Amino acid sequence: MPSVLYFHGFASSPDSRKVTSLRELLAPDGIALDTPDLNVPSFERLDFDAMVALGLAHGRANPPRAIVGSSLGALVALAVSKREIDAPLVLIAPALGIASRWIDELPDGDPISVFNHARNGQAPIHRAFFEGMARVDVDRQPPAQQVTVIAGRNDESVGFENIERVWREWEATGRLVAGSRFIDIPNGDHGLVDFVDVIAAAVRRAIG
Repeated sequence: MPSVLYFHGFASSPDSRKVTSLRELLAPDGIALDTPDLNVPSFERLDFDAMVALGLAHGRANPPRAIVGSSLGALVALAVSKREIDAPLVLIAPALGIASRWIDELPDGDPISVFNHARNGQAPIHRAFFEGMARVDVDRQPPAQQVTVIAGRNDESVGFENIERVWREWEATGRLVAGSRFIDIPNGDHGLVDFVDVIAAAVRRAIG
């Protein structure tokens, strides 16, 4: 059974509606999702390096046929793909080109209260996470693997223009792997929950 390594987004979980729907769509094709909980070591003390380490551990234990990342999870996917986990990428509403925004729009104080979708309410998180994310540059160069980016024009979180700009920069390097593509969803938001069929199709294509 082909395995797909799926990394969920910020303040989310492996039990999100998008993951559940995608799992149901791919199951008839015999495709299984490996969905580590990236809230490590905890949401309150969230750490990007710990997220990447967990992703690498899952990839080593169960080598995937494709790697999928949603929002922040897309940065984890890019980081993992730069190590020894080599598989086509599908990046959903990826958090590309927004390094400075992780801290530019933060309120004062530590910890910071944010809405946590997995808990359906406000939750505290330490300021150091956002300061660390401002230094993450895994999106600076295109991945060495075939990549599909799926972005909604109404993305209220990352912003479609940021995603498209990074994609154009990747194209300009001439190093995008053949078959890589950008899927523009005119009425899609950041969550893209209503477009899981598009995501499923991209995953099937990545697996081949």
